Amino acid sequence: MSVIISYGAYVPLWRLSRDAMAAAWGRSSLGGERSIANNDEDTVTMAVEAVLDCLTGINRDSIDGVYFASTTSPFREKQCATLIAAAADLKSDILTADFSNSLRAGTTALRAALDAVSSGSAQNIIVTASDCRLAYPRSDYEQNFGDAAVALLISKNGKAIADVKASYSIANEMYDVWRLDKDIYVQSWEDRFIIEHGYLENTTKAITGLMKKQSLSTEAITKAVLYGPSLRAHQQLARQLGFDPKTQLQDLMAGNLGICGCAHALLMLVAALEEAKKGDRFILASYGDGSDAFLLDVADEPGKMKSVKRGVKGHLASKKLLPSYERYLSYRGILEPQPGEPYRLFPSASVSWRERNSSTRLHGSKCKNCGLVTYPIQRVCYQCQAKDNYDEVRLSDKKGKVYTFSLDNLAGRSDDPVIPQIVIESELEKTRIYCMMTDCEPREIKIGMPVEMTFRRIYEGVGMYNYFWKCRPVR
Repeated sequence: MSVIISYGAYVPLWRLSRDAMAAAWGRSSLGGERSIANNDEDTVTMAVEAVLDCLTGINRDSIDGVYFASTTSPFREKQCATLIAAAADLKSDILTADFSNSLRAGTTALRAALDAVSSGSAQNIIVTASDCRLAYPRSDYEQNFGDAAVALLISKNGKAIADVKASYSIANEMYDVWRLDKDIYVQSWEDRFIIEHGYLENTTKAITGLMKKQSLSTEAITKAVLYGPSLRAHQQLARQLGFDPKTQLQDLMAGNLGICGCAHALLMLVAALEEAKKGDRFILASYGDGSDAFLLDVADEPGKMKSVKRGVKGHLASKKLLPSYERYLSYRGILEPQPGEPYRLFPSASVSWRERNSSTRLHGSKCKNCGLVTYPIQRVCYQCQAKDNYDEVRLSDKKGKVYTFSLDNLAGRSDDPVIPQIVIESELEKTRIYCMMTDCEPREIKIGMPVEMTFRRIYEGVGMYNYFWKCRPVR
């Protein structure tokens, strides 16, 4: 039987007030704020963060599968799950798969992982869902959407925090919310039609079908974890199903996060697990081209994991406000900022492949002769000159301190004009790593500042996205 043994989440540092978005267009505000991915983040980098949060305290060699779900993958033809697995420093002999094209992609990936583990084709699979959807400027969707990622570890052998007892799915073909292969922005039909004949009708069918199949009443459910496109529709669905919105309905997090696409239902599940007690029973439901519903029993006190994971609550509490709506537009490429100094490096697929352990996995080399740790990987130890006599060591999960830095006022884009160039001293043997700093206020950087590593998109060149590790102030 498949169970959930760990969870993780990621919400970007930056938030944007919906009042600021509304004021830019002279329209009404939905209130609250939404999460905003930085200009060096995308669904892959956010998924890596969620996976690393999920893997806290877990042996990475035990993972033999990564399933990635997103409607906003940075690639049309290249598997993102393999990139995520490499950045998370997982072994290479694992299952990888991408799930896309539907707001149900996250729960579709979850169900596939549950089936794979139950059948014995894998022992431990990480399911990660991440979305960064783009809506037409001035639209309600622009205010309502949010950016985030989530990860769940599905296992057959680990200590369960939640046991998935049953599932039920409904498929429904309709144009409600969609994007064509040539579209930039999310399109939609008339709101009342979407809610009544899409969301309410299909999610109700999936949940009632599951509860009938399991002979359950609404009173037997501790928490209804129901995806919703809006707070009003969310409350309407709960009442229609007979759940008490005040005591049984999981918070939608629309006011302080936004609706995060195919990641949102699983984000709500993680938020529910952070507050759950042993013996609680959940209904989890998603929506998109139909609906998936799951019945889960809480097997242990998952709240105990909060001390070692940031999860949803930790990331929501760690935030900074974006200074303006125009900054958001430039981060999403809707307004084109003046470009920064171009990179002098010529991207190369062969070099990227050859240096993948240093650049993607953030491995350094530890000399077997004298013990010196260096980054990037060095074939010849510059302390004892031993050649090809080293072990690779992981640096991505190590914190550090700023050893020295400079602020480049000429290289940045017009929306982020200052590029902090940092040399950090890692907590692993004081290894020094040269990198850039992100998610920071340049004027607040100082020698000795605690930092941690984060996987980010660096630049685009010759038709490729180039990823590397940066540091950031510890969140």
